[in-house]
Amino acid sequence: MIIALAAGPASAHEFWLEAEDYTLATGDAMTVSIVNGDEFKGQKIPYLPQKFITFLNISGAGSQPVPGRVGDRPAVQIDAPPEGLNVLAYESTDSLVEYDGWDVVTRFVAHKGLDDFYADHAARGLPEEPFREVYSRYSKALIAVGNGVGADRRTGLETEIVALTNPYTDDLSDGMAFQLWYGDAPRADARFEVWDRSPAGEVRQTFYRTDAEGRVTVPVEAGHAYMADAVLYREPSAATVEASGGAVWETLWANMTWAVPE
Repeated sequence: MIIALAAGPASAHEFWLEAEDYTLATGDAMTVSIVNGDEFKGQKIPYLPQKFITFLNISGAGSQPVPGRVGDRPAVQIDAPPEGLNVLAYESTDSLVEYDGWDVVTRFVAHKGLDDFYADHAARGLPEEPFREVYSRYSKALIAVGNGVGADRRTGLETEIVALTNPYTDDLSDGMAFQLWYGDAPRADARFEVWDRSPAGEVRQTFYRTDAEGRVTVPVEAGHAYMADAVLYREPSAATVEASGGAVWETLWANMTWAVPE
């Protein structure tokens, strides 16, 4: 089901899960907002089951659906989440964006490092003119409860970032390691975009690229919050084209948030 139509520039906005506190004492409540925006600033979205396919909290105690009532804001309000590393995983339903000019397309392609897009667009015989695109979001957050012990893992999202380092328990002197996935394969040579928010609220953006195994290492600093993002595009299925009223491309956005303790 395709549920929204927006103007072109909106497609460049990130979509993330932002915890009120990424390190909780055992027994504390977990509150997390769903946010759509840029540079750690944006609109907070309520808990709306029609907007997501999957919304899970995964920990050493297993995998549980994130509870909520329609309209809850913050969207995540979990009393006494399990001890250890909690991984929130969210998969949105499809949305539709209509680019209102080719210049918007070029800015988006440059920003997200989609280097092969123009060749692929031309190979399909598509003209350089405004078009419709379907997009979906695959967002995760790492939150420590109590000792924070545990490891991130693949959660079944179609594209996802997997943290190979636990920011709450592991040695971070060499940075945090990640692996980017699409389906059952690592995404090699993909842009990996990171936002770093300091305790003073200053936001810095840095670009990396994954290696041949989809891995990348990001330097981190104590007291900072982080968000990573990686986008891929593909030709939509016939069913998606029909449901969207003629979308010619589909984008999938992987995102992850975490923090490094003081």
